[in-house]
Amino acid sequence: MSWFLLVIAGLLETGWAIGLKYTEGFSKPVPTVLTVGAMVASMGLLGLALRDLPVGTAYAVWVGIGAFGTAVLGIALFGEPATPARVFFLALLVAAIVGLKVTAPAA
Repeated sequence: MSWFLLVIAGLLETGWAIGLKYTEGFSKPVPTVLTVGAMVASMGLLGLALRDLPVGTAYAVWVGIGAFGTAVLGIALFGEPATPARVFFLALLVAAIVGLKVTAPAA
């Protein structure tokens, strides 16, 4: 269950990172409320996951999911470049996330 919570927390991190773009400096009320809500939920779920998971592993996976998701959505939503090098390093990021999960102590 802790890993499930951590994955949801990472997806919410992606949501709030992308949401920051839509708040336009926190000047738009609806995107701002949604973004702050995603921040609170993401941190809350990370905190719950940390009950059972090692902090170093959980934090790295949380950040990795958020970074990967944000980069992919940046490409899809904002036309950011998807160069071969960038795609390669995103794949390495996924490999690192999977590696941390596989090598983590049982929760």
